Amino acid sequence: MSNIAGKAYAMNVITPIRWYTAWVNKAIFWLAQKIPSTLNGLVTLSLIHYARWVMIGRDQFPHLDPSQPKETLAYSYMLFFSNFNGSWDQYVDSFTFAIPGGLDMFWKWNIRYPKSVALTPFHQYIQYNQLETIHYYNAYPLAASNDIKSARIVNDKLIGFDALAQQGSDADFLKRYHALLRDLQHDLGDMRPTPIVSMSAYQVERRQRWHDGKLNGGRE
Repeated sequence: MSNIAGKAYAMNVITPIRWYTAWVNKAIFWLAQKIPSTLNGLVTLSLIHYARWVMIGRDQFPHLDPSQPKETLAYSYMLFFSNFNGSWDQYVDSFTFAIPGGLDMFWKWNIRYPKSVALTPFHQYIQYNQLETIHYYNAYPLAASNDIKSARIVNDKLIGFDALAQQGSDADFLKRYHALLRDLQHDLGDMRPTPIVSMSAYQVERRQRWHDGKLNGGRE
């Protein structure tokens, strides 16, 4: 699937909304930005790379060439796009449980929105309005969002450790080294494929095996 790169999944959902109620959604998004606590449940979901909602007016779609016919659209549209780790079901369910009221608030005015609970109608609504991602690139396909966060922590800790490496005795160095390992034990891991693995992840593994001398001339 082109919308999967290693452990990451790209979701794009575009839903129609009556043009004369689109301003209500814009006001809701503005309030959510001013009151971040309304999204606390969403922020704590570590599987999410990011999530964004964009309102597109019925007269705001791009007109790329004079020969392109102009559309006469009955609705404005709300574009939701997100990158996350895990399966489609895990993400949608986690999203629902994290901010059910928020989802209903954001999608309330969208055409035929069934509410986020019960799950089955909500799943069907998202599936019906989801657009397949034609091309999706991920710089670290075998790394989940938590892997990236851990890498930054390890990097910062190692820089601090290196700055003190020449200070004190060998015993002091060993003591600081053991303390560093204890401090980083939850951030030192091995990035491995999950059941959601794409050709992108396969190619990463294949190149690694080639570099390790396990492939003959780059061919299996």
